[in-house]
Amino acid sequence: MALSDEPAAGGPEEEAEEETLVFRAALEAFGESAETRALLGRLREVHGGGVAREVALERFRVIMDKYQEQPHLLDPHLEWMMNLLLDIVQDQTSPASLVHLAFKFLYIITKVRGYKTFLSLFPHEVADVEPVLDLVTDQNPKDHETWETRYMLLLWLSVTCLIPFDFSRLDGNLLTQPGQTRMSIMDRILQIAESYLIVSDKARDAAAVLMSRFITRPDVKRSKMAEFLDWSLCNLASSSFQTLQGVITMDGMLQALAQIFKHGKREDCLPYAATVLRCLDDCKLPESNQTLLRKLGVKLVQRLGLTFLKPRVAAWRYQRGCRSLAANLQLLAQGQSEQKPLIPTEDADEDDDVPEGVESVIEQLLVGLKDKDTVVRWSAAKGIGRMAGRLPKALADDVVGSVLDCFSFQETDKAWHGGCLALAELGRRGLLLPSRLVDVVAVILKALTYDEKRGSCSVGTNVRDAACYVCWAFARAYEPQELKPFVTAISSALVIAAVFDRDINCRRAASAAFQENVGRQGTFPHGIDILTTADYFAVGNRTNCFLVIRGLGGELMRQAVCVLIEKLSLSKMPFQGDTIIDGWQWLINDTLGCLHLISSHSRQQIKDAAVSALAALCSEYYMKEPGEADPAIQEKLITQYLAELRSPEEMTRCGFSSALGALPGFLLKGRLQQVLAGLRAVTHTSPEDVNFPESRRDGLKAIARICQTVGVKPGAPVEAVCRENVSQIYSALLGCMNDYTTDSRGDVGGWVRKAAMTGLMDVTLLLARSQPELIEAHICERIMCCVAQQASEKIDRFRAHAISVFLTLLHFDSPPIPHVPHRGELEKLFPRSDVASVNWNAPSQAFSRITQLLGLPTYRYPVLLGLVVSLGGLTESTVRHSTQSLFEYMRGVQSDPQALGSFSRTLLQIFEDNLLNDRVSLPLLKTLDHVLTHGCFDIFTTEEDHPFAVKLLALCKKEIKNSKDVQKLLSAIPVFCEMVQFPGNVRRSALLQLCLLLCHRFPLIRKSTASQVYETLLTYSDVVGADVLDEVVTVLSDTAWDAELAVVREQRNRLCDLLGVPRPQLVPQPHAC
Repeated sequence: MALSDEPAAGGPEEEAEEETLVFRAALEAFGESAETRALLGRLREVHGGGVAREVALERFRVIMDKYQEQPHLLDPHLEWMMNLLLDIVQDQTSPASLVHLAFKFLYIITKVRGYKTFLSLFPHEVADVEPVLDLVTDQNPKDHETWETRYMLLLWLSVTCLIPFDFSRLDGNLLTQPGQTRMSIMDRILQIAESYLIVSDKARDAAAVLMSRFITRPDVKRSKMAEFLDWSLCNLASSSFQTLQGVITMDGMLQALAQIFKHGKREDCLPYAATVLRCLDDCKLPESNQTLLRKLGVKLVQRLGLTFLKPRVAAWRYQRGCRSLAANLQLLAQGQSEQKPLIPTEDADEDDDVPEGVESVIEQLLVGLKDKDTVVRWSAAKGIGRMAGRLPKALADDVVGSVLDCFSFQETDKAWHGGCLALAELGRRGLLLPSRLVDVVAVILKALTYDEKRGSCSVGTNVRDAACYVCWAFARAYEPQELKPFVTAISSALVIAAVFDRDINCRRAASAAFQENVGRQGTFPHGIDILTTADYFAVGNRTNCFLVIRGLGGELMRQAVCVLIEKLSLSKMPFQGDTIIDGWQWLINDTLGCLHLISSHSRQQIKDAAVSALAALCSEYYMKEPGEADPAIQEKLITQYLAELRSPEEMTRCGFSSALGALPGFLLKGRLQQVLAGLRAVTHTSPEDVNFPESRRDGLKAIARICQTVGVKPGAPVEAVCRENVSQIYSALLGCMNDYTTDSRGDVGGWVRKAAMTGLMDVTLLLARSQPELIEAHICERIMCCVAQQASEKIDRFRAHAISVFLTLLHFDSPPIPHVPHRGELEKLFPRSDVASVNWNAPSQAFSRITQLLGLPTYRYPVLLGLVVSLGGLTESTVRHSTQSLFEYMRGVQSDPQALGSFSRTLLQIFEDNLLNDRVSLPLLKTLDHVLTHGCFDIFTTEEDHPFAVKLLALCKKEIKNSKDVQKLLSAIPVFCEMVQFPGNVRRSALLQLCLLLCHRFPLIRKSTASQVYETLLTYSDVVGADVLDEVVTVLSDTAWDAELAVVREQRNRLCDLLGVPRPQLVPQPHAC
C-alpha cells in the first residue's frame, strides 16, 4: 500500500495476481529443509563448474525465491545453513571455486532474508578479525564473477568490528624487519572500506555498512573520524552526477555518511553536521536525474537534522494509550481498565532554541515530498515524521501546515502523494493533534478521489492508494471519540473506493483501511456486513466489484424499485389499465422468485420490500368495483402464486407464501379455501421438504395474516374465517408446534414453533373478539398445553416468547378466552401485577414459576416434557435452574403419595411416547439419573418390584436395544446403576443389564460401566452380600475392561456368579445357506 507510482493495468492480470497472492499466503513453514540440506552437502561435488554447478545454483534460487513474501519462515533454519557454508569457507583445503560458490549461496539467502537479520549469525570472536581481513585483502575488486564473495566478506568484517577490544591490542609488534613496518589493523580496515566505497558493484553497499560500524568505534573515531569525513566530503565535492564514475563515487560517500550519522553517537557527529550539510547543499542533488542519489541525499539530510536536535520524545504528542493486546489483557486481569489516552501537555523545552540547520533540513525534506520518484518521497515523509517528533509544538504545527500546502490543485500528483505519506507518518507517530483533524480529513477525502487527466491517460492512482494508507494509519493512531465526527465521511469514501476505483491496488488498499477502522475504531456503520461482502480478495476482481458486491442491477436496485412501486401506488398515481402495471407486477414476481439468488443478509429486506409493494399495488390497481377484484387478474394471480408454493426452492416458497399473506381481502374473496389449502400444504412436513423450515414459518405467518385480513363471518368459508374452516386453520398451526427440525444452523424448527405460537395467539384473539363460541374446549386446552411446553423448554428466546403468548391468552379480557384449563389457579400463579417485573429470558426467574404448573393435571405432561429437554440441555444455567426447580417441586410432593404417583406415571408416559426419539429420550435418561440419584423416588424402594421401577426398567431396555449410540449408552448406564436400589426382580434385571454392558463391543462402554458399577456397589452396600463385596469390587477395579472380549467375558461371568445373576449366553449367528 502507498508505494505504487504507476496505475495498474487491470484486466486478466488481476486474477493472476490474486491467485499468486493466495498461493504465497498459504506457506506455513520452510518445506524444502531436507532438499536444501542435501543441496548444500553436494557443493563439494559440483563446484568445478559446468551444468551441475548452474543447476544447483538455480535450484537454490528457486527455493529461496518462494519465501520472498514470508522470509521469516527461514529463521529457524538460517543457522544450520550458514554453518554448512562457513565450514566450507573456513576449511583451508577448500579450493577457491568452492569458496566463491559458498559465498554465492550465502548471498542468495541474504537477498531473501535481509542482511540485518543475517549479520548476527556470522562468527565474530576476536580470533575471527584477522582471518576475515586477510580473506578480504586477497580478493580482486575487479573480478566481476566473484562480487558476492566480496559483499559477504565485507558484511562479515563489519560484524567483527563490534568486538569490545581496542584494535591496537591485535597489532602486536608492527616492526617486522629493521626499517619496515606493517599496517595496523585499523589502517587496513579503513583502507579496504575506502577502496570498496568507490567500486561499481554491490560490495559498495556492504562497504558503507562496514564503515559505519568501524568509524563509530570509540578507538577509531578519535583518530580516524575527522580524516574520513574530510576524505568523503572531498570526494563528494569533486564528483559529478553527470558521469558514471561520479555517480558511483557519490553513491558510496552518501551511503557511508548516512550510515555513520545513523549509528554514531550525537555528541560525536554534531561537530561535523553543519559542514556535511553545507557540502550536501553544494552538490545540488535535487537537480540530479539519478533516483538513488536523490534518495540518499534525503536520507542523509534527515539524519543530519536528527543530529542537530536533541533526542527526545515530544511531551505534547497525542497518545492513544496502550495498544498492545497482551498488555491490555494483563491490566484487565489485574482489575484495571485499559490505559486511557494521555492528554497532550506543553513541552518543558518549548523555549529551547532550534539549531540553525534545522530549518534548512525541513525545507529540503518538504521539497523531497514533491520528488518525481516514490522512494524519495517515502524517505522524505519518514524524515518529516522523525524530525517533527523532536520539535517544539509550535514549530511542529508549522511543519504540518507546510505539509497541508502540498494539497493544492496547483501542485502535481507527486506532491499530493508525498503529502499523504507525510500525514500518515505524522498521524502514526502521534504528531498530528486532534485539533488538526478537521483540515486533514478534508484533504484526505479529496485525495481518495484524486484523478488528473494527462494526455491519453490519467494519473492519481498512487495518491488514492496513499490516502487509503492515511485512513489505515489514523485507525491505529486515534481513539474512536476523536474520529467519530468524521466516521460517516471516511467510511463512505472508503467503501466507494473499495468498490468503484478502477485500480486493483486502490480497491484493496481501501478495503484494508476499512477493515482496520472496523476493527480498531468499532464505529463504522454496518462494518462487519460490508467486510463480509467486500473483503480484500473480493475487491480484487473488477467484475465482482462493479456487478456483484454493490448489487447494481441486483439487490440494491431491486429493493429500491420495489420501494418506488409501493410509494407510487400509495400516492394513487393514475396508471389504471396502463401496461406499466404489468411491468411492476413482473418485477415483484421475479424478485420473489429469485430470492435464493440474493445474499442471505439482504434477502429478508428485499422480500419485505417486494411484499409491501405487492400489497400496495393490488389495493390500488386491481379493484374493479369497491370490494370486488378483477376476475381475470384474480384468477391469474392466485393460480400463479399457488403453483409457486410447490417450487423446489425454499426461498421461492417463502416469497410467495408471504405474498399470499399480504393480498388484500377483495382478492381473496371466493378463493380463501383454495389459498388456505395451499398454505397448509407448505406448512406440512414431508420427507422431501423436511429441510425447508423457513417456508413453513412464512406459510404459518401468511395463514395468520390472512385470517386477520378476511376477519370472521358465519357461514362463509370461501370469504372469511368461520365454523367450517376454523378447525383446519387450528390444525395447521397446532401441527407445527412439534417441528423440531435441526441442521447446521441449530434448532431451525424453533422459527416454525415461534410463528405457530404467534399465529395461534392472533387467531384465538380474533375469534374471542368476534365469535368466541368457535373456540372449542379441546382446541383451547391443546393450545395452552402446547404453549406451556414451549415455555418450559431450553432455548431462552423461544421460552420467553411462549410465556408471553401464554400470559396474553390467560389475561385477555375483551372478552376472556373461553375454556382455559385451570384459569383460577393460573391467575393466582401468574398475577397480572407480577408479569411485567419478571425477566422470562432468565432461567433463574422463569423455571421456578413454570414448574408450578406441574401441580395442575392438565399441564403436567407438556410442562414435564419441556423440563426434561431442558434438564438434558447443554447450557449450564438452563440445566442448573431447571434441575433446581424440578427438585423443589418434587420435595414438595414427597409427603403426598398420590401426587408423587401421578408425577411418576406422567414421567413414564413421556418415556413411552418418545421411545427412540433421541431429542427426548437422551435428555430423559439424564433426567432420570438426576432424580434417582437425589432420592426423589426413595419411597418406592420400600416395595419390592414397584410398578414404577418395573416399567422404567423395561423402557430403558427397549431404548438401548441394539443401539450403537455411545452417548445414549453412556446416559443409560447410571440409570441402570441407580435402579439396583429397587429390591426384587428389578434389582436382578438391572444387574444383569449392567453385566451385559460389561461385555459391550465398545471398550469405552465397558470401562464406563465397570467404573459406575464399582461406585454404585460402594454406595448401596446392601445390594450384594458382605462376604463377596470385596471380591466384586476387586474384580471391577483390577480388570482391564478395554482388553479383548474373550478375557473380559471370563471376568464378567465371574461377576455374574458373585452377584447371583445368570451368565449371559452367546446367541449363535445364523449362517447363510
